[in-house]
Amino acid sequence: MAVKLTGPVRLERREAVGMEQLIEEYIRDMKLSSGLNEQRVFAAWDEASGAGPYTLGKSFRKGVLYCNLSSSALRQRLFFQRTEILRKMNEILKEDSLYTKVETSEANYVKNIILK
Repeated sequence: MAVKLTGPVRLERREAVGMEQLIEEYIRDMKLSSGLNEQRVFAAWDEASGAGPYTLGKSFRKGVLYCNLSSSALRQRLFFQRTEILRKMNEILKEDSLYTKVETSEANYVKNIILK
């Protein structure tokens, strides 16, 4: 059964919204935040440690970043700089507008780094 429209169709007028808010809503609605957060953590590791080219594999689970490095000498050097790298990474993530925080706590900021 076809519905006939009588007269012009009026669309509801909405308030203008900024692109930043639209992007945040899109990320939330499409449930992309966990994957995006993981990629932002990996980018923060590369920036804070400078060891991106020497990192063979990375994974991030429950606030812990696991990194496989290509050199044992590099792993030893970074081991002693872990707290400084961790501080820099969390600073980078706090300033990153695309990194979405958990509202109840800072659970998905990096809590620890495990070097392998």
